Amino acid sequence: MQIFTRHHHAFLKLLSYRMLMVFSYQIIAVTVGWHIYEITRDPLALGLIGLAEVVPYFACALFAGHAVDHYCSRRFFGTLAAVTLGINALLLTTLAIGYVGNSANESYWIYGSIMLTGVGRAFIAPSYNTLFALILPREEFAKASGIGSSTFQMGLIIGPAIGGLLVGFGSKTVAYAIAASLCLLAAIAIRSINIKEPAVVESPPVFASISQGLRFVFSNQIVLGALSLDMFAVLFGGAVAMLPAFIQDIYHYGPEGLGILRAAPAIGAILTGIWLTRHPINFHAGRWLLAAVAGFGISIIGFGLSTSIWLAGLLLILSGVFDGISVVLRQTILQLATPDAMRGRVSAINGIFIGSSNELGAFESGLAARLLGLVPSVVFGGLMTLSVVGITAKLAPKLRNLELHQLH
Repeated sequence: MQIFTRHHHAFLKLLSYRMLMVFSYQIIAVTVGWHIYEITRDPLALGLIGLAEVVPYFACALFAGHAVDHYCSRRFFGTLAAVTLGINALLLTTLAIGYVGNSANESYWIYGSIMLTGVGRAFIAPSYNTLFALILPREEFAKASGIGSSTFQMGLIIGPAIGGLLVGFGSKTVAYAIAASLCLLAAIAIRSINIKEPAVVESPPVFASISQGLRFVFSNQIVLGALSLDMFAVLFGGAVAMLPAFIQDIYHYGPEGLGILRAAPAIGAILTGIWLTRHPINFHAGRWLLAAVAGFGISIIGFGLSTSIWLAGLLLILSGVFDGISVVLRQTILQLATPDAMRGRVSAINGIFIGSSNELGAFESGLAARLLGLVPSVVFGGLMTLSVVGITAKLAPKLRNLELHQLH
């Protein structure tokens, strides 16, 4: 492929960094979910994992975007993210070694440790996206987004599967320790990227800088519509956080089944990413985006109603197909529509819309499961996702009628 002939080493190292970080994060996510549910047997406790992560993420994300745009190098902040997640994994390793049994105190320490993940994650997307734009020319953004999405989804496949297998055949301690090692490798990968970064520009006041990024996003109907669509779809349609409860209470499988189902959406997404790498969507991008999110909502409804782990897996794979289309299109739109000087801040705002909605979605799912029951809460989330698609199509006609060539 052309990308790998012109930008081979730098782009491969950047992809390696992203995959290693996803591996580590997903192993931790699977292990922590099993760890907490083992202690509490409460689906709301699973949702609180997301809340513990999203609060510090939300607090740090805008400042992280400003820092990436104006201070030091992008590689420095990417390394900082890897080190922070590695420290979190080591703390969890210590907890797994030092505590035994059903201890409320243990769960509090786990939630406290997960807060570090939120801080580290705030720097990952701004660092990755700004380096992405430095390495690649604009005409290759769409194809490279497909490759990046495939790499990300591969991490979502392998990470949960490894996490489930490590817990099932090894121990939580082993899983956490391996996650810490992967963070070290990620730090090495991003530090080894050989690229000339732009000179550090004089920094405006931090809040003025953040306000510039916010004004850009909220004044651009296409960018705001794309971010809002995915945010609310993930917020209401994310059933992954409830998988430990489905596995133990409905399907009656062990942690191996949890790893498989956690990986299922990514199987569909990576196949979609590979297809879109060779066959990018160049026409009717807005309509494809809306249709993909609607398909995702329908798949989640089907998953919530399924009583077979194999049917559930197939429906989650299908949800990943639709989500893969949505992710590639959204990333392409953001890369093409964002000025170079604002990439860090816009990426951080995107992270607040999308990244925080994963964790808030986990909390929403846990709370809804407590109030409505496990299955009704997932079905309700899928129906709300379909409602979001209809509202977005009505309120954002520029996004609905978007053609990518309009953004070049």
